[in-house]
Amino acid sequence: EHNGMIGNIYSMGLALQALETSSEFYAPRKWDSAQVFSVVYNHDYQQPMAIAQVLPPLVGKSYLNAGRWGCAATNRMSPSQQLPLSPVPPLPLSRPAAPITVQFSITNTLKNYFHYSTSVCVPDNSTLLQVMKVARNEKPDIFCFKTKKTCWGPFVTSIHGLAGNETERTYWQFFSCWSPLQEGVGTYKPKNWEHIQAIFSTY
Repeated sequence: EHNGMIGNIYSMGLALQALETSSEFYAPRKWDSAQVFSVVYNHDYQQPMAIAQVLPPLVGKSYLNAGRWGCAATNRMSPSQQLPLSPVPPLPLSRPAAPITVQFSITNTLKNYFHYSTSVCVPDNSTLLQVMKVARNEKPDIFCFKTKKTCWGPFVTSIHGLAGNETERTYWQFFSCWSPLQEGVGTYKPKNWEHIQAIFSTY
């Protein structure tokens, strides 16, 4: 839909599995799988859940095929079909990353309006969660926040004492230059002078 993106980067794995297994149901035209796979190949997946969902379509399978495979099936494979089990080479040591500056804002326009903004310095390649922690350390009374662990990584539940609410259908949504982020705070890595906005929103 958007240059090969189906939903967001987290939904790509399941979307690919669904499209591959149900191709007979959306005839007469074929979907452009090359464009979609290009998005997958060019993304650096970090979350185990996203990786687990995107791997099956990369080998032409889906979770529906999982029950048909097992250790016995692998034993009957020729060596060329089996995945190599070679040790992973050690990563080379690298110099510490130069610091970058990230602008971070929090905004609530739904009730009891507030808007605060700050600039923080973090090492290059830092995640948004690390940016938020530095902001909290520098101004804890303003940029305090809470997260909860999910299988997709940390999920921000509250900022500045204001928590999302399922009954009121509110949550904290993150933007870069007014575009919603396609990754979570635990994996998204802001660029130098990028402005990240956390906006209390409804769904």
